[in-house]
Amino acid sequence: MSEQRFAHAVNRALDDALASDPSVVLLGEDIGKAGGTFAVTRGLQDRYGADRVIDMPIAENAITGMAVGLAIGGFKPVVEIMFMDFVAFAMDAIVNQAAKLHFMFGGQGAVPLVIRTQHGGGLNAGPQHSQCLEAWFAHIPGLKVVCPATLDDAYALLRSAIDDPNPVIFVENKSLYPMKGTLSAEPEAVPLGKARVARAGRDVTIVTYGALVHKAFAAAETLAAEGIEAEVIDLRTLQPWDEAAVLESLSRTHRLVVAHEAVEAFGVGAEIAARMAQVGFDELDGPIVRVGGAFMPVPFGRTLEVEYLPNAERIVEAVRATYG
Repeated sequence: MSEQRFAHAVNRALDDALASDPSVVLLGEDIGKAGGTFAVTRGLQDRYGADRVIDMPIAENAITGMAVGLAIGGFKPVVEIMFMDFVAFAMDAIVNQAAKLHFMFGGQGAVPLVIRTQHGGGLNAGPQHSQCLEAWFAHIPGLKVVCPATLDDAYALLRSAIDDPNPVIFVENKSLYPMKGTLSAEPEAVPLGKARVARAGRDVTIVTYGALVHKAFAAAETLAAEGIEAEVIDLRTLQPWDEAAVLESLSRTHRLVVAHEAVEAFGVGAEIAARMAQVGFDELDGPIVRVGGAFMPVPFGRTLEVEYLPNAERIVEAVRATYG
């Protein structure tokens, strides 16, 4: 094992996928010579050439449409949309084409396409470069949605996404890119759709994903000082999400908080809360509480953005609310 940055884990996953499978190709704006907006693809074009790590024009719909064609033609394209906000330009190719082709042709074809994209605030990038839009895609049948929180998961889940025959939206919180951690020499394979217990606890379940996993850890430490042991569930995959793991945890803790950086209204947390209220109602000793962003565009100003973003303190308050 060695200490690396989160961005390196993504780079290594792409590097290993390119090396092991000649059908893998990368497409995106500035991913080749420039190495990507966040330097995640640095060095890959030098190693594999411009015909496999392809610099594309600023035209997200054209990039994604081309990738759909490549996917149904036998390739495994990995597209980078440098900010998740820009997926709005590519929605037709993703939602109306990639997600549906397998079903429209009676299951006779596959669309092994990965859309890598970056979401989240904390960098003062403003309302058009900071949105968390993963709930859009979790709502679409035919798409899978992944959001890792650790270096090993960034590597392993990206490799699983590239190997999957279905289109996968792979979401990376850009505030995690500089995060240092241990990247295993051979990270254990992680199947899509499998959550992990990031921290064991007995008194309350906190379900989260991506960057908020680390804020949930901080909240759990604060709560532990009060005698409340929180269990943190890292979803890892949002569609399909690991309902069984969440229900199993709830059946032991009897309290549930769901936290994400995305806007709280109509978010991933709403689906989890509704489902657990349905199948886990008899296990609940308190209300299910959600934590999410305010229903407004992400502010540009530093102090406003700090107030906007969910944090450990708000997760602690949500846990206390489950105790009434």
